Amino acid sequence: MANSQEHTVKAFDQDIGQLRGLISQMGGLAERAIAQSMVALQRGDTDFANDIRLDDKKIDVLETEVERTAVRIIALRAPMADDLREVVAALKIAGVVERIGDYAKNIAKRVPQIESEHRIEPVSMLPAMARMAAEMVRDVLDAFAARDPEAAVGVCERDDALDDFYDSIFRTLVTYMVENPKTISQCAHLLFIAKNLERIGDHATNVAEMVYFAATGTRLVERERGTD
Repeated sequence: MANSQEHTVKAFDQDIGQLRGLISQMGGLAERAIAQSMVALQRGDTDFANDIRLDDKKIDVLETEVERTAVRIIALRAPMADDLREVVAALKIAGVVERIGDYAKNIAKRVPQIESEHRIEPVSMLPAMARMAAEMVRDVLDAFAARDPEAAVGVCERDDALDDFYDSIFRTLVTYMVENPKTISQCAHLLFIAKNLERIGDHATNVAEMVYFAATGTRLVERERGTD
């Protein structure tokens, strides 16, 4: 009986490991897509931008695999309490990471619409914002893999800095549009890109809240109320 139970636990651990691995792959692709979209933007490289859009399908395939694996785990292993929270969290996180990949793809879609010549100065501000957003994605998925609720809290705390970065870029772009109406079209595209990066940070924060709940059984909002 003990051997059977031990085998079941080992099999479940392997399944969870597979689930974490799939999420990690999704996150790696999403993080790379964010960085590559900035490279395409800075170079004005429409071919590279198109490659990024095509690569997004890989994230979609992995999301389907996560769903299939999670359903199989729930059906075969009937996980309880902590284990069930982790499986459900993985399922939700996969959906959020897929949306993060969509934001990177949307940024790449804007590249052909932005003039490659006469680039305005705010273009140079976006890669730093993108790095901040991509680091939040990477760190929150590391927190999920490690079941580290405190690391998840740390990601949430960085969202304000990303919002401030967005506000700064927004003000700069509005100033450009007012002072030089010829830049309105380009500035509008750059505002869209900055907003996409800000939304990536929001989604990383959402994942952090899921990671915290999966690891502790307590929602992050409840923790914050308790520390008031």
